[in-house]
Amino acid sequence: MTSHHSSVRQVSADLMVATRVSVHGLAEHVLAATERRATGSIRLYVRAGYLSTADLPGTPARLELRDGTIVRHPDGLAVPFHGPLGDLAEQLGVEFGLPDPPYSPASGCGPAHFADPDPQALALLTAAWRIGDGALRRFDQQTPVIWPEHLDIGITVDAVNYGVSPGDAFLPWPYAYVGPHELRPGPFWNAPFGAARPMSDLEGEDGVLAFFAEGRNQAATPPAHR
Repeated sequence: MTSHHSSVRQVSADLMVATRVSVHGLAEHVLAATERRATGSIRLYVRAGYLSTADLPGTPARLELRDGTIVRHPDGLAVPFHGPLGDLAEQLGVEFGLPDPPYSPASGCGPAHFADPDPQALALLTAAWRIGDGALRRFDQQTPVIWPEHLDIGITVDAVNYGVSPGDAFLPWPYAYVGPHELRPGPFWNAPFGAARPMSDLEGEDGVLAFFAEGRNQAATPPAHR
């Protein structure tokens, strides 16, 4: 927990946002795009602690963002996550751009977007997904999914969304959230979409799990009258 708090203090909000935008562009237009061409899906996952596609038929069999490099499986080609996103896709042997997008592309990145991620910010994003994945798997038996539209890792249980966001316009830092489909009354709900807690305020996986459990209890309260 100490190292996580320390990292949050050391990385500026600007670096967090810039890094997240680059990761978002990679996730949306390279990783999810490759998966959609291969399988029709855009679901990304945490694999061995890192952002990854599902297992894909053919080559590549999987793409994974690992410690500042994009790894192509099964051959293990490692491309540094630095430079124009279109060039990175070419080096990986895949096409840039999400085909037939099921949502309006949200990263704002084109092939010329130059990725220059801050290593500490990237480590914070990776840690948030890893912690979120672990907490969600303990909370419910579903497989957590990272959706490329918002880059959050989450599940839905009884019309309530649970997950971890890498940050967004609401909060630039990674945060855990509970989002009931119908808003509930009470002080627990401190965000327009439900409840949110910065990951730096939660004690790792156990703290995130406790927050989800409290959210489930709070969501048992009937929705507010419209």
